[in-house]
Amino acid sequence: MKSRNGEARAALGKGQEESMEDLEAVNLAADWADISQGLRKDLGHQLHSQWIKPIQLGGFCEDTGTLDLYLPTEFSANWVQDRFADRLSLAWKIARSEVRNVRISVHPGRRKLPELSLAGDGRRPANDADSSMIAVAAGTIGEQGFTSSVGLDPSLTFAAFVTGESNVLACNAAQRMAASEQPQFSPLYLKAATGQGKTHLLHAIGHAYLSTHPRARIFYCSAERFMVEFVQALKQNQMIEFKARLRSFDLLLVDDIQFIIGKASAQEELLYTIDALLAEGKRLVFAADRAPQALDGVEPRLLSRLSMGLVADIAAADIELRRSILESKLTRFAPLSVPEDVIDFLARTITRNVRELVGGLNKLIAYAQLTGQEVSLQLAEEQLTDILSANRRRITIDEIQRTVCQFYRIDRAEMSSKRRARAVVRPRQVAMYLSKVLTPRSYPEIGRKFGGRDHSTVIHAVRLIEDLRQRDADMDGDVRSLLRQLES
Repeated sequence: MKSRNGEARAALGKGQEESMEDLEAVNLAADWADISQGLRKDLGHQLHSQWIKPIQLGGFCEDTGTLDLYLPTEFSANWVQDRFADRLSLAWKIARSEVRNVRISVHPGRRKLPELSLAGDGRRPANDADSSMIAVAAGTIGEQGFTSSVGLDPSLTFAAFVTGESNVLACNAAQRMAASEQPQFSPLYLKAATGQGKTHLLHAIGHAYLSTHPRARIFYCSAERFMVEFVQALKQNQMIEFKARLRSFDLLLVDDIQFIIGKASAQEELLYTIDALLAEGKRLVFAADRAPQALDGVEPRLLSRLSMGLVADIAAADIELRRSILESKLTRFAPLSVPEDVIDFLARTITRNVRELVGGLNKLIAYAQLTGQEVSLQLAEEQLTDILSANRRRITIDEIQRTVCQFYRIDRAEMSSKRRARAVVRPRQVAMYLSKVLTPRSYPEIGRKFGGRDHSTVIHAVRLIEDLRQRDADMDGDVRSLLRQLES
């Protein structure tokens, strides 16, 4: 959501201006939550926790288009500036077109912290690592790397995973993979579209396995991260160490395996690693947004290894599962009350993926808490317009005409006919109105779909139906009923 401009603020009283500033803070925080989540997936939990999570949002200057991001120490600010400035800037420009510059610095209210020497156990506070410690701090495959729960998000457990008909097979298979007894299948391949829970299950497997094998060595990473580690080892002539350490893990968890396609040398190394771990009875879990057979550019031998165990699909969550997920998340916000009609509205309209669904709930509750308003259906419709519009199903003019004709019990040919009888004209005008509301088509394009009518005819129909909805309860009821049919 774009920020308000200075002229709008100048026209408001002090109370309204403060309210707008609160709204801007909410929107910035919501955008940052989305950006941070994306970076966590790209960089991995360890890198994200070390360098991205400590970032605090500063102010945004509309005149210069500059957004300030603050870090607690000069070292961490310089580190993020050197390595992540371009990625952060691009992410913000995509999220908000008015952000032209991202400035990374130490929080002006923080004093510069002294450099700390290594303690006896070799650990340092997050964001205060020197170059000799980067290999471990950044989560690379070092002598101390990837033991215990390193790289796992503590909130992503089986207890926090809500099951339904669409994901119960994958969840049960994941629990079997983490159980103390040897699983009947390996590797486990989780296939799901973005935001449906495959990454959650990967982390949950890691946590559950550690609870029964406290000394286990676990390697969790994305395929992209695997590539980075592989190339780094290759450049530093450390391939022997890389292979030895990689094959010493008890549990291998690799997310977004589709991103390793086309990388012949990395595919070969992964193939040999899979063979070595399977031969020793180790456990392997992969996740991707498509089935193994749909991975283009994958070597046949690797493809056979990925599909030789169990391929478990996670389908899109149905409305009952979406409702259950929302209700489970509400326990975090007690005693804040969210009406049942709001939960039903979110579950019914945000259908693309679970991540967007939960994000919509979080944004709505954050706005209500920061502005002191009650959560209501009207507030949800006003504040979640971007998410709601992105989740609207693509509706065609042909579909609209067919639905309207069935509703008013007229022949489909009447949509393009020249007849002027009221029983035909009014449904035709309703269909034109819905075509403008529900599709991105222009007035001339809509006119062409209604028997080559002029764009002025469409404009007249749209304005007429808008006016009738205000004055005629029956017409408003008809349009609402048609909207529900078309959007369901």
